[in-house]
Amino acid sequence: MKKKLIIDTDCGSDDAMAIAMALNDPKYEIIMFSTVSGNVHVTQATQNTLSTIEHAGSYEPPVYVGADHMLLRNMVYAHETHGNDGMGDIGIVPTRLTAENENSVIKMVELLEASQDGEIDIIAIGPLTNIALAIRLNLDAVKKAGRIVVMGTAGLGRGNASPVAEFNIWQDPESAKIVTEAGLDNLIYVGWDASLGKSMLTPEDIKKIKSESTLGKFTIDVNKDLLEMNVKRFGGEYLDMADPSAIAAALYPDCIVDCDKYYCEVDTNKGPSYGAMLVDVNNVLGKEPNAYICSKLDPQLYKNYIFKTLA
Repeated sequence: MKKKLIIDTDCGSDDAMAIAMALNDPKYEIIMFSTVSGNVHVTQATQNTLSTIEHAGSYEPPVYVGADHMLLRNMVYAHETHGNDGMGDIGIVPTRLTAENENSVIKMVELLEASQDGEIDIIAIGPLTNIALAIRLNLDAVKKAGRIVVMGTAGLGRGNASPVAEFNIWQDPESAKIVTEAGLDNLIYVGWDASLGKSMLTPEDIKKIKSESTLGKFTIDVNKDLLEMNVKRFGGEYLDMADPSAIAAALYPDCIVDCDKYYCEVDTNKGPSYGAMLVDVNNVLGKEPNAYICSKLDPQLYKNYIFKTLA
């Protein structure tokens, strides 16, 4: 039987690659997409999700719209990273599909309530606003999820939204704090560092993905702004695919190298480390570990999974 998934996304260009990968893994069945503001406003994220599903050429799960703003703070979109429309501003729009009328948080809770324990996994590749709202609405239902895998945190490395904070957590730290402190048994954060170093897509990797299928070309084309940014940031045409690394860790765990459970705490104080995930690697606080931090993937296994699912 296929494992059932709920994917929560603020669909920008790296989300699009991640979604395409998940839609083309035959071992899993996505039963719904939930959209949230983050890289772009939730309305745009919904359109981008629908467009990606159309381009994926696989099956077409329903898409539900969730939170349009963060729990407490004002929105700070990632237009400089993904373009004003989140997809490189190359004119990507859905041509057939439309979103469902029901709210995504309510639908998520309903599906979890009706499921068997561990039947559904949740993968969150945007800010955690929808997941936090679902926890506040019905924690017992959310605890029925088998795993909750999140693209978020700097892992054990540096931040990309501040010196110490990663964008998805920094965007809505209060929601991330709710999720982290909810007592979830299998909460897994895949850090930004998992997509760096040898796990970054090289010019050769990018050429391979783009040349082997129309879907591969789509997933590279929409990342043109990120590619241009990375020439300045990393000194060459590399792609740090944060959301694809989280999807790979969730759906192909054989590619994980380092993933350990630590006591973790989100800094919501209005200071320089606001939005950072504090990871007590050395257990100096003596507190019970509450989340897994996945900080390193096997580069070749990870990239092979990308090549396979986009081909």
